[in-house]
Amino acid sequence: MMKTRLLPLSLLLLVTFSPAFTQKIYEVKECIKTGLEKNYSLLITRNSEEIAKNNHTIGNAGYLPTLGLTSRYGGTLNDVRTNLTDTSTFSNDVLNTASNAQLTMGLTIFDGFSVTTNYRKLGELKKVGELNTQMSIENLVADIVSGYYNYIQQVKLLNNLEYAVTLSKERLRIDEDRYLLGSSSKLQVLQSRVYLNADSSRLSKQGEVVRAAQVRLNELMAVEDLSGHFDTKDTTIEVDHNLLYEKLFEETMEKNTSLLIASSNKTISEYDYKLIKSRSYPYLTASSGYNYYYNTYSSGSTKNQQTNGLSYGLTLGFNIFDGLNQRRSIRNSSIEVMNRELRYQEIEQGVKADLITIYSAYSNYLRLIELEQQNLSTATENLSIAMERYKLGSLSGIDLREVQKSLLDARESLLSVQYQTKLAEISLLLISGRIMEYYN
Repeated sequence: MMKTRLLPLSLLLLVTFSPAFTQKIYEVKECIKTGLEKNYSLLITRNSEEIAKNNHTIGNAGYLPTLGLTSRYGGTLNDVRTNLTDTSTFSNDVLNTASNAQLTMGLTIFDGFSVTTNYRKLGELKKVGELNTQMSIENLVADIVSGYYNYIQQVKLLNNLEYAVTLSKERLRIDEDRYLLGSSSKLQVLQSRVYLNADSSRLSKQGEVVRAAQVRLNELMAVEDLSGHFDTKDTTIEVDHNLLYEKLFEETMEKNTSLLIASSNKTISEYDYKLIKSRSYPYLTASSGYNYYYNTYSSGSTKNQQTNGLSYGLTLGFNIFDGLNQRRSIRNSSIEVMNRELRYQEIEQGVKADLITIYSAYSNYLRLIELEQQNLSTATENLSIAMERYKLGSLSGIDLREVQKSLLDARESLLSVQYQTKLAEISLLLISGRIMEYYN
């Protein structure tokens, strides 16, 4: 009866995770490529970068002159009533119209170097936009690679539990045969079925974990069908054993995106300080224009009048006193420059601390992989010996279960250490600016 109940579960897992039913076979580069093209958060960041690029123009900085055209047409309509000295009266309607057009141009000749400083600031903001996009790309690549290998880990754990079910089925078969031959008790058979049920339950739960990992990777890649099934080209978690701390440290100080953004923000605060200081200088502006006027009159000796001509001028100004606001702004700006410098040092210190911590964990995980591999080899040999002894009746069911559990735990432990090592590797490449090596 137990065999009949287990059949649907086995078929369900076979249908869900069999390669025959997967739609695609992904490799890590393909996952990254898809994510870089479709991920919504990354697309938003790229749009922000495009805005910063559009703002970096000489016109936005103030180098170019301004040119404007205005025109107006208007008039007055008055009812004029005139009383003469001879007591006679007459009235008439007076309509006067006025038309004008003006073409004006303005140019800042000198404004305390603010135009040049503003253009450089816009260039730095453009750089920050590019760095923000780069950071988003690096974080997305790290998430996709982590999700990719997490899926592999969960599939391997699923296979491990399938092996556990296979072992439990074999044990149940042996106990049932013994019971039929009278060499084993009913209690032993029932206990074997309990173990089989427990392993089958864990297998079913792990199937849900695998499915969740699959959906998560689909989400990171922003594919249309989040429920789509796939398989991975890689079936094991391979780690890089050759990462050197000295090289990683040098690359981190040179390429870490967080440090580069902090450095640019510090430069921007220095430009803001210069822009405020520029208000202390005199300013010189030039203006010119062409004016056209046309007026009509319905009374008087003049019927219409037309005027047109060129106007021009230079304006020189200097802020003598503004309630000490200039002085206050300069002090606040200098404090902001100091804060940005402190912020850079804080981020630099945090990056160094993360590098030391992650590399220490990475080195330790590499040693643990060797130990876990040895442990797995020993546990595999122990199970082989234990199964033979159990078939001969010289090993109890509880002892066999412990040996089986030791093997399964050894497999899971090795998988866990391999995945943790991979995560440390991904973090080290991310912090040192080398994460795109997974894509190139």
